[in-house]
Amino acid sequence: MVEMLDYINRGGIIVYILIFLNIIGFTIMLWKFIIIAHAKRKKDFYVANIVSVIRNSKSKYENHLFENALGKHVYRLEKGLNTIKIIASIAPLLGLLGTVIGVLNSFDAIAKSGLGDPSTFSTGISVALITTVAGLIVAIPHYIAYNYLAGSLDTFEHKIQEEVMTQI
Repeated sequence: MVEMLDYINRGGIIVYILIFLNIIGFTIMLWKFIIIAHAKRKKDFYVANIVSVIRNSKSKYENHLFENALGKHVYRLEKGLNTIKIIASIAPLLGLLGTVIGVLNSFDAIAKSGLGDPSTFSTGISVALITTVAGLIVAIPHYIAYNYLAGSLDTFEHKIQEEVMTQI
């Protein structure tokens, strides 16, 4: 545990930003897993709601009503997924930023003291590697969760469409 904290401290502000984004992302992911699981259990409610909207409408544009009613339900379920996607996208970029900063610090150390002592520039390389790893550690699970949740919602939406079509 002490070694992990040492790595985090050596990674600097970039690693702290990545940890903050990771906490936000995992909170949203957990929430979305719960919300989607709950929605799947209430699928019949969604179907009944959409069917009643279509049947109670005096409009001749049933298809538009159907898409609108379904869209409202799906939109509520999709809320927050973009944040997960953004975290998955920017985490490797933040890791790359830390890499560039670390390499830049290494070259500055070499310029000041020369190549005689490798420890003068190894700190910068260490920061570069730590931030790269941290960026990937944050990005990979967010990318997987986003794709899983988006696919799960697409499947759920398709099942609702099929059931509504059979009841209309």
